[in-house]
Formats: sequence, structure tokens, C-alpha cells
Amino acid sequence: MSMKKLAMFSLAWISLALGVLGIFLPLLPTTPFVLVAAYGFSKSSDRFHQWLLNHRIFGRLVRDWESSGVIRLNAKILATVSIVVMLSISFYFIQLSLMPTIMILLSVSCVMLFIWTRPSLPADVKH
Repeated sequence: MSMKKLAMFSLAWISLALGVLGIFLPLLPTTPFVLVAAYGFSKSSDRFHQWLLNHRIFGRLVRDWESSGVIRLNAKILATVSIVVMLSISFYFIQLSLMPTIMILLSVSCVMLFIWTRPSLPADVKH
């Protein structure tokens, strides 16, 4: 395996691990890390790229993104609810000064903007 493929393979596994952690940790988004993992695998290992494409949990997300840049409505809603709940719990238990609070809210706003500006259905699907 070349150094470039090894680097992409390593990036893919690290990203996938961060994506899995993002399921459980607030402010760590799952979707972008899983998509980076898919990209890394596509450049380094067809076997693991196919595994991710067919994965029970992440497969549809990756296939939708690779085929048409889609984040399904149910994923958008789940992400939004999860972020709001986790932020609310965090802000309730941890009192932050104004600047960190603003930085967190700006970061979350950027993530939400990205999520909600992606199409919810592939272009070839009729409403």
C-alpha cells in the first residue's frame, strides 16, 4: 500500500471512529465524519468502501450523499433534536461565560445551516 493510500485509510478509520463517537457526544457531528470516512475508503480500499456503503447504520447515508448530496429529512430531524437536547442539557449543568457560549452556538448554527441546506430527496425521486 502506498503512503497516500495508507494515509487515506488511516484518515478513514479515524473519521469513522469520530463519527461513531458523535452518536453519543454533543457537538461532535456524526454525518461529516462518516462521509470523510467514505471518501478515505474510496481512495484507499474498495473492500472497506463497499463495507461502509452496505453498512446497516451508515450505508444509506453514504449512498445518498455519494449519489446526490442528500441528507434525508429523518436524519435532519434526528440531528436537530439531538443537538438541541444535548446542548440544553449541557448548558443547564455547565455555566459558561458569554464568549464560549457564543462560539458554541455559532458552531452549532453552522452545522445546522449545512444540514438544512442539503436536499432531502435525490433529484430523481418524485414528490
